[in-house]
Amino acid sequence: MGTSRTSQAHGETWIRRGTALASAAAVAALILAGAVAPAASASVPAAQSTDQAALTVPAAGVGPLARYVVRTHPGQLPELVAALHAAQVPVEGTLDIIDAAVVRLSARQAAALAGSRSVVQVTADAPVQLAGSSYDPSSDADSMLNIDRLLHADQAWAAGATGQGVDVALVDSGVTPVLGMADAGQVVNGPDLSFESQSASTRFLDTFGHGTFMAGLIAGHDPGAVGDPSAETAYQGVAPGARIVSVKVADAQGRTDVSQVIAGIDWVVQHGHDNGLNIRVLNLSFGTDSLQPYQVDPLAYAAEVAWRAGIVVVVSSGNKPGNQLSDPAIDPFVIAVGALDTHATLRRGDDSVASFTATGSYQRSIDVISPGVHVQGLRVPGSYIDQRFGSTGQLGDRFFRGSGTSQAAAITSGVVALMLSARPNLTPDQVKQLLSSTGTAPARGPSYGAEIPNAYRAIFGARPGPATQQFFAPSTGTGLLELSRGSMHVTRRHSTLTGEKDIFGNPVDTTALAQSEASGAAWAGGVWNGASWA
Repeated sequence: MGTSRTSQAHGETWIRRGTALASAAAVAALILAGAVAPAASASVPAAQSTDQAALTVPAAGVGPLARYVVRTHPGQLPELVAALHAAQVPVEGTLDIIDAAVVRLSARQAAALAGSRSVVQVTADAPVQLAGSSYDPSSDADSMLNIDRLLHADQAWAAGATGQGVDVALVDSGVTPVLGMADAGQVVNGPDLSFESQSASTRFLDTFGHGTFMAGLIAGHDPGAVGDPSAETAYQGVAPGARIVSVKVADAQGRTDVSQVIAGIDWVVQHGHDNGLNIRVLNLSFGTDSLQPYQVDPLAYAAEVAWRAGIVVVVSSGNKPGNQLSDPAIDPFVIAVGALDTHATLRRGDDSVASFTATGSYQRSIDVISPGVHVQGLRVPGSYIDQRFGSTGQLGDRFFRGSGTSQAAAITSGVVALMLSARPNLTPDQVKQLLSSTGTAPARGPSYGAEIPNAYRAIFGARPGPATQQFFAPSTGTGLLELSRGSMHVTRRHSTLTGEKDIFGNPVDTTALAQSEASGAAWAGGVWNGASWA
């Protein structure tokens, strides 16, 4: 298979096998396992004039023209295009999602333009050989086809459980309707709380590429393939009959603040059954490195409030090996998910917990282990991940490989959706007990008490035990928002968001916020913490 190098941020690693390169792009948060971002109230950098002199090279000295992709700073694409037209440079099109124009330039012009103050990057638009252009999911141990089989999701589908009637809330970077997530009604957009919400060209859409990947693992399906075990060439998430409710909190670089995430969770709790919604699962494929005790942590408290409201909260454990789970996976009420490594084989005898998984301690360890290495997911052409890492993680023209506990959490959310579609009266505590007691431990290495889910057995092969209710000490949520962030901070230029305030600079009283969350009143229309967010 060749070697791989990995580079990680936010807890996600995007990998192409068979090369010496692996690309990191994340989540969380997303958080997304730790994402950070500029303050929402912040404006884009001051306009910087395009250096037209770089473009007006005398005709005799231009040389042969080639196609280039020219990226600008956010918001400066119109200025670039105007300057290109003024310099009579052919513009073949624009890629608004990444603030880029496709143009024809000489090598001299391209080099000069790369030095312009408004230009981020000039890249030759050369043809590439995509990895796995003849991709065969049946021979790939980490394809969704084989992951569905490993989790016995295909058997659950055959028995009538596809996730139908269950909405899964995805607090992430949005969802773009690519093939596999484009059927009518497959995605419902909740509020966009990200820094991109003010632009119609980016609102709700996944400019980062993470949220769509997670959504596909949970509930993706190709047209006409919804829970069909025989559709081997079609892409199907674990619960292809479920619906995604997307709450966008992260921008094109995966950046977000804890205040945005808490606001997103609060919205899910308060509006989970509005207008025909039936949110029973909340996927949080992210986490911070907070060391604040869960008993007072505001982020853990928000997740715990969702759990008490009847929503099964599934959280990635984190991608830093050791005994400290990420926040909010540190809260013992929720389902903390570690990543399974199949070692790229269909044999089960070599499966083990992935080396990057945060496994926790004796006091709080992972609850479930789901596939999370080299996983096949949906690609978003033109997204940050796609542009930053080119074809290094691609499988054909539709898919990307990704590794991380974020992927494992999303896959587990799909299993939970299957369970609730067949057994809608299960409580979150009962779901957790069945999920963690009906699976199989990986064959190699320690499992830390966690098991690989068996969706069919969890639905049809067991009843909840007599003592399923959890009696951990509850969180109060009255700790510090700053400590919830851990080392993950929003920055704009040289300004960093710290302390007890949200992205608008408004003070956050965590005691008052916790009270409003407990009473289901954190949101008043589009207002959260005294400001209009949505």
